[in-house]
Amino acid sequence: MDRMTLKKAYEEGLSPRTLVATIKETIARHASNPIWIYVLSDGELEPYLARLETQEAHSLPLYGIPFAIKDNIDLAGIPTTAACPDFCYVPQTSAYVVERLIEAGAIPIGKTNLDQFATGLVGTRSPYGACHNSIDARYISGGSSSGSAVSVALDMVVFSLGTDTAGSGRVPAAFNALVGFKPSKGVVSTSGVVPACRSLDCVSLFCQNAQDASFIFDIMADFDAGDVYARALPSRVRDVPEHFYFGVPKKADLAFFGDEEAKALFDASVERLIALGGTPKEIDFAPFLEAADLLYFGPWVAERYVATKTLLESLPQSFLDVTKGIIEQGKNKSAEAYFEAEYRLKAYRRKAEAVLETVDFIVTPTTGTIYTIEEVNADPIRLNTNLGYYTNFMNLLDCVAYALPAGRRNNGLPFGITIFADHFNDKALLAMGARYMKENV
Repeated sequence: MDRMTLKKAYEEGLSPRTLVATIKETIARHASNPIWIYVLSDGELEPYLARLETQEAHSLPLYGIPFAIKDNIDLAGIPTTAACPDFCYVPQTSAYVVERLIEAGAIPIGKTNLDQFATGLVGTRSPYGACHNSIDARYISGGSSSGSAVSVALDMVVFSLGTDTAGSGRVPAAFNALVGFKPSKGVVSTSGVVPACRSLDCVSLFCQNAQDASFIFDIMADFDAGDVYARALPSRVRDVPEHFYFGVPKKADLAFFGDEEAKALFDASVERLIALGGTPKEIDFAPFLEAADLLYFGPWVAERYVATKTLLESLPQSFLDVTKGIIEQGKNKSAEAYFEAEYRLKAYRRKAEAVLETVDFIVTPTTGTIYTIEEVNADPIRLNTNLGYYTNFMNLLDCVAYALPAGRRNNGLPFGITIFADHFNDKALLAMGARYMKENV
C-alpha cells in the first residue's frame, strides 16, 4: 500500500471508512503477531473519519492516508505504554508531529509494539510479545520500532512513525524491506515522545517507497518552538550532484558476522551506486566506530535512567530483565565520566567531519546480518550489539541517515544499506534514496 495508489483509489470512489474496515480485517488476520499494542476502536476512529467526510480528497495532502504510531509517541486520548504496562498514561494532546500529520488528513490506526522503553534493536524485548519478521516469522523484526515497521510491510498502513536513538528507525526497515528515514536531530519535533536519550532521540519514518518518504517528511519537518531540542531545517543545503563521491569503509572495518550473502549484497549495492554516477572513496571508519562505543558503554545510558527512574525505583519488576539491566547502568554514571566522554566525542566528531567533507555521503550495510528470534533470546546483549555496529554512532555524531532495501538473500530475507551524511542534508539524502530505489524497481 502506498500513497499514490491510495490517492487514485479515492479518486475512483473508495472512502476512508471502507479502507479502515479493510485494514481492521488485515490486522485481525495477523492477530498472532503482536504488532499492535492498541488499535483504535470504531468510536475512537469516528472523529477522524467524520472530518474527512466533510473534505474533498484533494484538499488535504494526506487525505485518508492510514498510519501507525510507535507506542512511545503520544496520540490524544489513547494510552501510551512504551511497552511497559505499569508506565501507561493517557495523554490529553498528541505529539507535535502526530498533530501535523492528522491536520494533513492522515488517519491514526493505532499504537505499535516496541522494545521496552525503546531499548534494543531486536523487537523481542516487549511484554506484549516478540514481533515477528514480516517475511519469515522465525526471524526478528528489528527494534525498537518493531511493530511500526511490520505494520507497513504487511499493508496495514501506508507509513508509520518510529523513534531512532541508536538505529531503531533503520534496523527494522532493513529486516522488512522498507525505507527507513532518520532525520537530523531536532528537525522533526520530539514533543510528546517518551524519551530514551532525550538529547539524541529522533522521530523516524517507515514507508514502502522513497517517494512517500520524501512527501511525508516535508509535512513532519515543521519547526516546534516548544521543543527545546528543535532545529529548523535550513532552506538551502547542498544536493547530491549527478556525478558524486561516496564513502565506503575500508574492508577491514566492514563486519558481516559470518553472513557471506550480506557481504555480496553490499558489494552489489556499491556497484549500483557506481552505475548511478558515483565514484567510491575508501574512508577511515574508525572515528565512527569509536563514537558508537560511547552510546551504551559511556555515560549517555544515564539519560535512559533519567527518563525512567521514577518507575524503576518504585516498581523495578515492571521492567524486563534485559531492559532493566541496561538502564540501571546509568544510575551510577558520574558528571566526570560524562565530560570525559563528551571531550572524546568532540574529537571523534572533528575527525568524522573531515571524512564527511570529502564525500557527498557514506554508504554502509544497515546491519551486517540478521538473526532468528531463538538466537536473540539465547544471546540478547551480544547479538543486539552486533546489530548496532553501523547505527549506534549516527546521532552522537549528528548525522542524518536513510536505510534502503538492497536485495534479498537466498532464503528471501532482505538486506539493506544505509546512506548517511552530515546533519541538515536530509533532503539531499531523500533525493539520493529515490535515485537508488528507482534504479532497483
